Amino acid sequence: MATQISPLAGKPAPPDLLVDVPRLVSAYYTGLPDPGVPAQRVVFGTSGHRGSSLALSFNERHVLAITQAICDYRQSHDIDGPLFLGIDTHALSEPARASAIEVLAGNGVEIMLAIGDEYTPTPAVSHAILTYNRGRTSGLADGIVVTPSHNPPDNGGFKYNPPNGGPADEHITDAIENAANALLETDIAAVKRFPYHRALKAATTHDHDYLTHYVADLGHVIDMDAIRAAKVHMGVDPLGGAGVHYWARIAEHYRLDLTVVSAVVDPTFAFMTVDWDGRIRMDPSSPYAMQRLLDIKDRYDIAFACDTDHDRHGIVTTHAGLLAPNHYLAVAIDYLFGHRPQWSAEAAVGKTVVSTGLIDRVSARLGRPLIEVPVGFKWFSAGLFDGSLGFGGEESAGASFLRRDGSVWTTDKDGIVPALLAAEITARSGHDPGALYSTLTDELGCPLADRVEAKATAAQKQALAALAPEDIDARELAGEPITSIVDTAPGNGAPIGGIKVMTANGWFAARPSGTEDIYKIYAESFDDEGHLQRILEEAQAIVDKAISAP
Repeated sequence: MATQISPLAGKPAPPDLLVDVPRLVSAYYTGLPDPGVPAQRVVFGTSGHRGSSLALSFNERHVLAITQAICDYRQSHDIDGPLFLGIDTHALSEPARASAIEVLAGNGVEIMLAIGDEYTPTPAVSHAILTYNRGRTSGLADGIVVTPSHNPPDNGGFKYNPPNGGPADEHITDAIENAANALLETDIAAVKRFPYHRALKAATTHDHDYLTHYVADLGHVIDMDAIRAAKVHMGVDPLGGAGVHYWARIAEHYRLDLTVVSAVVDPTFAFMTVDWDGRIRMDPSSPYAMQRLLDIKDRYDIAFACDTDHDRHGIVTTHAGLLAPNHYLAVAIDYLFGHRPQWSAEAAVGKTVVSTGLIDRVSARLGRPLIEVPVGFKWFSAGLFDGSLGFGGEESAGASFLRRDGSVWTTDKDGIVPALLAAEITARSGHDPGALYSTLTDELGCPLADRVEAKATAAQKQALAALAPEDIDARELAGEPITSIVDTAPGNGAPIGGIKVMTANGWFAARPSGTEDIYKIYAESFDDEGHLQRILEEAQAIVDKAISAP
C-alpha cells in the first residue's frame, strides 16, 4: 500500500524531463480534440477545466468553446459588468488568454486585463471582483483565471469565478461544461470572436492594476505593523508563479524584511526539484517540490512559497521544516480566532471532510461552530462572502479568511495571506507556527495521517462514489467501535463522492480519483503509527469488499 517515490524526487529536474514549449504551444493551436472521446471533452473538476495540448485535452477549441459558453451564461443571467481576466505562468496560459480575449471582445464583454500583461494570482482576481461589486446590486463583475494550479508544465487550465468572487459551483460549471461541449460537437460554429489585434483595441478592453490594488489592501487582512515592528526576517519562493512580482512590492509597500529567493519565470520550470512521482509540479505542500527553500530555511525566521497561481501556501520553519498543510491550518485557526476581536462571535470554522480532526478539537476549544464540507473550495465561498465563516481551509493547502474587521477578503483560495499570516503569528506570539503546532498537539493530541491509493476499475470507482453508510457492515475499525459512517458532509449535507468512517481516535475517507483508475484512502490516527497503519489496512479491506459486492 506504500506510495512509490521516484528516485528523482527532491532532485533538480534533468533536461529530458523538461517540456518542449514550442511543441506544446503549436499543439494548442493545431490539435483538434474529438468531442466523441471522453478525455478530449471539456470537463470541469473542482477547479475548472484542465489538460494538456499534447493529449488533446486543452487546446484552442476548448478555450474558445468554454469562453463562448461563459459569455452565453453571463447573458442569460444578466451579468453585464466587467470580467476580470488573469493568467499564471504556465506555457499554455498566454495563448489561452489570447483566445479568451478574442471571444470576450467578440461578444462585447468589458474585459479587465492586467497592466503590462502582468501575471495575476487567483486571489487578486477574486479580490478585484469583490472590490468592484461592493455596494452594487446590478452591473456585477465576474472573472476568469487561466491556470492549471500547481499541475505540471505541460498543463493548461481555465476556471470561472461568478460575481461572488469564488470558484463557480457545480450548477454553473455543469451549464458551462455542457454548452462548451455542444459547441465542440458543432465545430465551434457559433463562437463569436474578433481577431486578436482588433480585440485588444476594442472599446470594451481595459487595463486594470491588479497588483497595486491587491497589495495596498493587504494591511486590512494581515497585521503588517506587527511584522515590521518585530523585524521578522522572511524568505519567499514564488516557484516561478503568478505572484512573482507581488512579493517585492509587498516588501516595499509595508517596509518588511522579506527576501525573494528567486524571481525567475521559466515555462519549463527547470529550476524546480522533482516531485514525489518523478514529475515537475509546483506544489508548495510537497517536501520534494520545496527542496530549494528547505535547503536555505535556516537563513530566515520564517519562509514560505506559493503554487503557480498563488492560491496555495507552503510554510517552512527552521526547526520543523515544511509544515504539513493540516498542521498549519490548525495553528492558523487557533491563532486567528484568538486575535481577530472584530470578527463575529458566531463566525464558524470551515474544513473539508479529509482535513485533520485536530481542527475539530481546536474549534471545540474555541467554542466555534465547525462547518465540514466536501472537497472543493467552492463550498466555502458563500460563508466567506457573508462573514458566517471566519476561515475556510482544505487539506491541500488552500485557505482564505476574513479581513481584520470581519468583512470579506477573498472567496477563492489565497496563498499569499496564509503565508503572511505565518509571519504575523511569529511576530505576535514570539514563536513560529511549527513550535505552536507542537504546543497545540501537546494539549489536544497529535494526529498521524497518511494517504494511499489502490487500483480500481471504472465500475468500482462508480460503486465507491455511490456507497451509502448501510453498505458498510463493519462495526469496528482498528480495534475501536465505529461511531459514524457518512456519505454526505455534516456541514451542508452535500455528497462527498465516497465514504467516511470515524471512531473516537481515528478515521478514514475513501474517494475515487476523477482522472485515474484508482481510489484514494485518507486516514488519520490520534493514537500511534501502528494504529494508523491498521486503519489503512482495514479501510482498504472494507472498501474493497463494499465495491466488489454484486
